[in-house]
Amino acid sequence: MSEPVAQITDLAVSFATDQGSVRAVDGVSLQVAPGEVLAVVGESGSGKTVTAKTLLGLLPETATARGAVVLTSPQGVRTDVVQVSAARMRQLRGTEVAMVFQEPSTVLNPVYTVGWQIAESVRAHERISRRAARSRAVEALRQVGIPDPEERVDHYPHQFSGGQKQRVVIAMALVLGPDLIVADEPTTALDVTVQAEILDLLRRLRDETGTAIVLITHNMGVVADLADRVAVMYQGRLVEQAPVTELFADPQAEYTRALLGSVPRLGEGRVRAEARAAGRPDGWAESAPVVSATDLTITYPGRFRRPGFTAVDQVSLSIRPGEVLGLVGESGSGKTTIARAIAGLQPVSDGSLRVFGTEMRGARGKALAGVRPRLGFVFQDPAASFNPLLTIAECVAEPLVVHGRARSPEAARGRVDELLEAVQLPRSYGSRYPHELSGGQRQRASLARALALDPELLVADEPTSALDVSVQARVLELFAELQAELGFACLFVSHDLAVVDLLADRIAVLYRGRLVEEGPGSEVLDQPRDAYTRRLLASLPVPDPELQAERREALRSL
Repeated sequence: MSEPVAQITDLAVSFATDQGSVRAVDGVSLQVAPGEVLAVVGESGSGKTVTAKTLLGLLPETATARGAVVLTSPQGVRTDVVQVSAARMRQLRGTEVAMVFQEPSTVLNPVYTVGWQIAESVRAHERISRRAARSRAVEALRQVGIPDPEERVDHYPHQFSGGQKQRVVIAMALVLGPDLIVADEPTTALDVTVQAEILDLLRRLRDETGTAIVLITHNMGVVADLADRVAVMYQGRLVEQAPVTELFADPQAEYTRALLGSVPRLGEGRVRAEARAAGRPDGWAESAPVVSATDLTITYPGRFRRPGFTAVDQVSLSIRPGEVLGLVGESGSGKTTIARAIAGLQPVSDGSLRVFGTEMRGARGKALAGVRPRLGFVFQDPAASFNPLLTIAECVAEPLVVHGRARSPEAARGRVDELLEAVQLPRSYGSRYPHELSGGQRQRASLARALALDPELLVADEPTSALDVSVQARVLELFAELQAELGFACLFVSHDLAVVDLLADRIAVLYRGRLVEEGPGSEVLDQPRDAYTRRLLASLPVPDPELQAERREALRSL
């Protein structure tokens, strides 16, 4: 067996805080062989990203690392990252180990072209002309599948889609030919179709270049699709490590079994949907819809003499009282635009959109004032939707104060405490600020705020896409319980068909602004009529390595 590219031995990492030292990683030992994909999985706070960043010496100054983190070059030179100087570490980054970060928009500098940024990383390590470095950048973009790389090399980050930006970041990591790539949640914010493309790219690069990959993720379907071996972390410790087929077939640790059990699977929501349908009163199907769209068209106006962009093109759909409609599709399909239009946050260009009987096309002032108290909105990123200067209690109380249900946040505290308990947060959390809560806790607080006015309709825009699988499972279970108890109608926007299947009575599929398919989950997921729906289903990775290999071949044929 060849020597490992990276070997971590008894790693411990602590962070200095005002409350004392916090142990983030505790006695972790791992190794990665050449050409191997090692997936490190676990929920937020498990220490997986801290462990990965140690490989590149990217820990902050407040961190103290003990143990050994050894990188071995193809020439057999061994370097302990924990002990080397900062200057030596800069030489290693990019040449021996490189990182693909979770959010490419924060990695790429918006004021420089992507070609300049890739070329700059080459020139930082090699004495090479600007023209030669630019040629290397073009070749790197071609290697990761960017179309027309000779032209796109001079484009800026904002001119690329999310999936293309992730490819650019991968090109930046590959350009110096490192032996090890650390990919930190490289597909978390991507649609399932784009995610499938990125996973295929990483697999191809591994096979063609022999580069080892450390994959940090909480998506067990991605693990089943790409990994050779899996390491499971929990509260800073390594609880299990095994080849991917063994781990999925016979997990040994209780935490691993719980993690796999939390993964939503297609078909699990049918029983719930049937139970909801059986509990509805007679004549429910003939009741007036809460939302009714007929030939709904929404166009964003063009600028600088460019034509407008039609984001939603003649879509017709409806939501009845107490019904959950799942709206799925890839980025740019118009899902969020429809959600914002229903909430009165996006003007309607053509067609009709009626919410609680109010025509939203051209609605202003008093018309919207009658709709908004009856509607709640759960945003995709609660950290961005909460005011960081307000406590959680003040954020949750905001709708009550704005709509005159309470004189002040203090007067609304009783109602706020009830809402926090309803979403399974302790009352004491109301005194905390948003940054003091985890991602799952913030999303629960966001749900509490959306329910503050007892809405008849809830619009949830990708509310679980950024959550760990175990946290996502708890939030989805809570959402289902609250919907059953309170009976609100819901538009649930997501790109994850398995999540939508758990909650929705009906599923509507959007593609490039058009509604291509609609119906119960049993029809849309089991017998899809449209080719795009079939491709969307085949792109969804499942937590079973053998089945996922079959699905991957089916996707290629599509």
